[in-house]
Amino acid sequence: MGYSRAGFDVVGVDINPQPRYPFRFIRGDALAYFATLGVDSDLELDVIHASPPCQIYSMTSRLHKTTEHPDLVGPTRELLVATGLPYVIENVPGAPLIHPVVLEGQMFEGLRTQRKRWFETNWPLDVPFLRSPRPAPNAKMGRKPKPGEWFQVVGNTADADGARKAMGIDWMTRDELSQAIPPAYTELIGHQLMQHVQQGAAA
Repeated sequence: MGYSRAGFDVVGVDINPQPRYPFRFIRGDALAYFATLGVDSDLELDVIHASPPCQIYSMTSRLHKTTEHPDLVGPTRELLVATGLPYVIENVPGAPLIHPVVLEGQMFEGLRTQRKRWFETNWPLDVPFLRSPRPAPNAKMGRKPKPGEWFQVVGNTADADGARKAMGIDWMTRDELSQAIPPAYTELIGHQLMQHVQQGAAA
């Protein structure tokens, strides 16, 4: 949604069905799809945003030393570099991103969740100053926040409607929210990315 607000025509690719996805959707393996760009694909893309599965890099996986989840940041980067297009790779703190930019909730007016995420780009991305150097305390995992607390949006969030408002998302289920990032993040990135693309076209 954020990229659409920034002026992009968005096409999503995912191996799983996404019936509530609000834009054009292609079901398939995203890595296989990236590999066909410019060869068998009927799409001409200007930029690519990729969010490889984050579970292997999450704090929970590191604490429990689980390895059943795929490690796809490296293969994703390799394919994106090969396209020659401007790209964004998003993931959780701890993922093996190169010189990532950090975005989190207190940078954006209206959000009520920290939702810290890392973003790797192959083009210059500037980030806003923190709106508050001291974020509000998080509610306990999955609990409805008390006054003055922010949401921790997870799969068992008790207040799904409140979590949607906290994230700035109104079309996702509770489980989908647990995997999402606030559209405000990609809107900020998208405006700068659009400017980068337009400057490249004018050069």
